[in-house]
Amino acid sequence: MKKSRKTLKRANQNVSVDQVISNRILILTLTIVVCFLVIFLRLFYLQIISYNDYTAKREDYTSIKQYTSAPRGQIYDCKGRILAKTVVSHNIVFTSPNNFDEDDYELYAKRIVKVFSVSAKDFTDEDKKQAYITYKSFLSPSDSEYAANHLLTAKELKQYKNGAWGDDAESKRYQILMNRIGKKQIGEMSQADLKMCVIYQRMVANQSTGQENVVLEDVSDDDVAYLVEHKTDFPGFDVDFGGWKREYPYGESLSDVLGSVTTSTQGLPSELASYYLSKGYQYNASVGKSGLEYQYNDLLAGTPEIAKITYDSKGLAQKEVIQEAKKGYDIHLSIDIDLQSTLDNVLKNTLSENGGTKNRENFQSLFTTVLNSKDGSVLAMSGYQMDLDTKEMTYFASGNYMSLVNPGSCIKGATVYMGESEHAVSPGEVIVDKVMNIGGQEFGSYEDHGPVDDVSALQVSSNVYMFNVAIRLAGSSYVEKEPLAVADLQGTLNLMRSYYSMFGLGNKTGVDVPNESSSYMGYGSEPGMLLNYSIGQFDMYTPLQLATYSTTIASGGNLYEPHFMAYATEVNSSEVVVSKGKKIKSTLPEKNAQYLERVQQGFRACVSSGYCGDELKDIGVEVSAKTGTAEVDDYTTANLVGYAPSSSPTMSFACSAPTSSMNTKSVAPNICTTAVMPEVVKKYFELYPAS
Repeated sequence: MKKSRKTLKRANQNVSVDQVISNRILILTLTIVVCFLVIFLRLFYLQIISYNDYTAKREDYTSIKQYTSAPRGQIYDCKGRILAKTVVSHNIVFTSPNNFDEDDYELYAKRIVKVFSVSAKDFTDEDKKQAYITYKSFLSPSDSEYAANHLLTAKELKQYKNGAWGDDAESKRYQILMNRIGKKQIGEMSQADLKMCVIYQRMVANQSTGQENVVLEDVSDDDVAYLVEHKTDFPGFDVDFGGWKREYPYGESLSDVLGSVTTSTQGLPSELASYYLSKGYQYNASVGKSGLEYQYNDLLAGTPEIAKITYDSKGLAQKEVIQEAKKGYDIHLSIDIDLQSTLDNVLKNTLSENGGTKNRENFQSLFTTVLNSKDGSVLAMSGYQMDLDTKEMTYFASGNYMSLVNPGSCIKGATVYMGESEHAVSPGEVIVDKVMNIGGQEFGSYEDHGPVDDVSALQVSSNVYMFNVAIRLAGSSYVEKEPLAVADLQGTLNLMRSYYSMFGLGNKTGVDVPNESSSYMGYGSEPGMLLNYSIGQFDMYTPLQLATYSTTIASGGNLYEPHFMAYATEVNSSEVVVSKGKKIKSTLPEKNAQYLERVQQGFRACVSSGYCGDELKDIGVEVSAKTGTAEVDDYTTANLVGYAPSSSPTMSFACSAPTSSMNTKSVAPNICTTAVMPEVVKKYFELYPAS
């Protein structure tokens, strides 16, 4: 009986062990099945569901994307005439084979120069300087002139070689060399060497990125045909039939305002490379480098062509376009090229005929801006500078927003408005214009005008009236021969500047072009500087600021932000994609409207009485204006601001002729009133007759 129990117990134990083993085998089996199922599902996901995604990623890692600039949008004037034009240009391009070495680049650069028409006249100074560095890079590294290192000082060379310049070493070395390479160094190269080195430089510029480089642009039909027929002799080279170049049909007219575009061979300009790279442009992109071309580059540039580049067994690039290029938007400006051309001719002829003549010995620059009085848009802008020795003329329309001038009496309208708004003087109040003796120093107008009110003070340009405004504004009073007692000189000056800024004087206008200047703020600690400020003999402004000042008066108190662009459209379409529109930065308080009306009456009286010149008086349309002459050492700067028609202005203007006369009693007439603005205003109303 005992034996049977033991046997039964042993049997039960065996059954228990078998059960455990079976369970473990089952668990192991299930685990293996689950693992295989997970692997299967993962493989299914990778092979079926995510196949396209991973294939695309593989292609991204194993191929190169090549970017080619799209044809640029065009720039039109307000009547649809082309100011900046994109035309077809057949270019010879190069994509570096992945098996080329330095000798190959040199060999084919020489072959290009030998076979095709390469003109050194098309090379920029930067091209030539880079070519010199390349030329010296063909020397042995042990040579002291290798890579033009002989142009570095011993200290600079040591710092460069021992890494003292850090990660920016190559860039710093390059800038030093570019500043030191001159005609002497470039002259060391023969014409053949110069051409070869430029082509070589263009070939290797983007070899590490696989980007296509333009090595010759706007080539002849014969050169195109030759390359097409002998393509096997030029591995990596091709003809880009979709290339383009920029042309400006109206020559120098508005040229510096329109700006320029880098050529296909230049790519990103070095000084703007970081900016454009941060916006996603490639090194080989043609982009705007100045003026409106730069300002609106993102609209004009369009969308580049994107191609996938792979290499065949011979190392040659194979191109597959994956995104077609889309031409940039067209830009439409507020400029009227007919008015612009007239303005250019008037300024050029006036400066050419009068610059450097008797009593105008230092007259060497002339600027004028014409704005739309209803929205501040720029209708025309021109400027010229003249070399007094050679009489050579240089176009400088951008001087209207980049140069500063002494405004003189033309800002007296703002002074009157300020005085009446602050209740320093009352509308119609009469002040006797005669010489003032302040602390033993005499202050007066060009001549004593006797009793004048606010309107007649603007008409005859009374300094004394403005002096009284400034004195009262400072909380002081005039006592003959006594010095002025001003409690808060800086506070008064700040108050005056705040009023002038309401008219756009002293601040950037916000015009839609780069590099606008602000102003020059005069400084001093004498109370007399308040007197000078009140008549425009203290701070300096741009001619464009003077134009916004006259526009603010013309518009009834609206300070507009001037602009060139009106709107942008799709290519070959009237569909507007971007509209600039008018922007009112600020408006003079409605409660002070009567004071602005007094200023408007004074501007009209200046012209109707002949004080602003008979030429404007007899022009056939009512013009309101104010002259301004400012003493600049031994010379006088002449200005004229105004608008027309007086009752309902549609155009406003500012003309500045810096140091255009000797500062003597025989001062030459204000050339803006006698020669410039009468012709320009006539042309405007010929184009836009007053209703």
